[in-house]
Formats: sequence, structure tokens, C-alpha cells
Amino acid sequence: MTMPIIGEYMGADSYLQFISVLIIFILVLVATYYVTKWISNYQKDVSFGKNVQIIETNKISATKYIQIVKIGNRYVAIAVSKDQITNLGDVDEQFLDLSGATDSNMGFKEIFEKIKGEKKK
Repeated sequence: MTMPIIGEYMGADSYLQFISVLIIFILVLVATYYVTKWISNYQKDVSFGKNVQIIETNKISATKYIQIVKIGNRYVAIAVSKDQITNLGDVDEQFLDLSGATDSNMGFKEIFEKIKGEKKK
């Protein structure tokens, strides 16, 4: 007794079912892409304020960081740990090197292009 080839079992209905499932899958992927993009923009608008920006972060240990934060027109140095945030004091803008400061509103594409440009050098 010989085994029939799988294609012999598939009729025109099977091909139509496969094509319809493939189209539904593609539509779900497209819908997921646009919904994710919409949620991302919504959360960005909600979570990013106009008066508070993190200028720079430096890791001290696994759970401790020093950050320079711009609040309004003031620059403040803070220490951030797992359980608390400590104000270290104000920092004069003239002592800061703001040329390498990243924009917190940069998208993935801009960050990716920046990294790609640095690796080529």
C-alpha cells in the first residue's frame, strides 16, 4: 500500500481556506502594528511632560544612579536608588556639556540611525 501525496488531499476548498487564513493573518499583523503605534504615541504624550527632562544618567552600581534633571530652567543633580531619590543640589548650566545630551522624545528610528552612524566610524 502506498502513501498518498499530501497534495492529493487538498482540493480547491482547502486552497481557498489557506488563502483566507493567510489574508486574515496579514490583516491582524497590520492592525497590531497600527494599534501599537497609536498606543505608543498616546503614552508618549501622557508620560512626557514639557517641564521635566532627564539630561543625563550615570550608573553608580546595579541599583543606584546619578541623574541630571532639567526642571523648568533649573538643572538639578539627584541620586536615584531602588527605594529613594535624594537631591544632590543645583548645577549651573555653564558647567554642563549639553552637546551630547539626547532628546527624550527621539524615536526608535532616530536612535537606530545614530547608533548605525557611530558603528560605521
